[in-house]
Amino acid sequence: MKNKYLLIILFIANSLLVRAQGTVKGTVFENGTTNPMPAVFVRDNNSKKLTITDNRGKFQIPTETGHILIFDCPGYISDTLYVVDLAQKRIYLSAQTIALREVSVTSTRASFDPHKEYPDIYVKSKVYPLSPSSWFGKDAVDARRLKKYFEREQQERRIDLVFNRAYVGSIVPLKGLELENFMALYRPSYAFITGNNTTSLAIYINDCYKKYQALPPSKRIVAKLDSTKTK
Repeated sequence: MKNKYLLIILFIANSLLVRAQGTVKGTVFENGTTNPMPAVFVRDNNSKKLTITDNRGKFQIPTETGHILIFDCPGYISDTLYVVDLAQKRIYLSAQTIALREVSVTSTRASFDPHKEYPDIYVKSKVYPLSPSSWFGKDAVDARRLKKYFEREQQERRIDLVFNRAYVGSIVPLKGLELENFMALYRPSYAFITGNNTTSLAIYINDCYKKYQALPPSKRIVAKLDSTKTK
């Protein structure tokens, strides 16, 4: 009889565990608007599985209750979601006040290497002439989009390494919020950073400062969005 009750308890526990595992679906919006956000990086921080939102801001990712999902997109404040159920989710990301994310050479952020952390993405992103699934399969398509995301993220970090507050602040007489707004307005492109040396960057910053001084005060401020998030 005891064995019978034990089996029943194990069956119920197993059923609950199965129900807690599955796929979370949802949509990511820009905070304060109804605009869906494509190309948002979605990662399960526990299982390390990842995906990216489609052109309609929609995503789906294998996960389970108790896991933490991280939503990340360049130029926006990263958000996290603690999975308490597998219901549809609505995620809202707020734009950063500044477009930079300052990094030091020794920071863990700068050492991020997607090739080492997510090698399966680069395998799945390959296209094989005699394999239709490698061209049109969802996993392959998502992997290629994630690969582009990683490439863009690495470019942003490269910019951060040279266009940081310490360096820019040593050239222009700005501090605090004024410096942050200046850097957001005149953040250089990846092509400029890789195609020019330190001297050229200093000249660029000085030229931008002259343009900044010519702006009316109302144009020197980067607009903020409401940071309220709804899930």
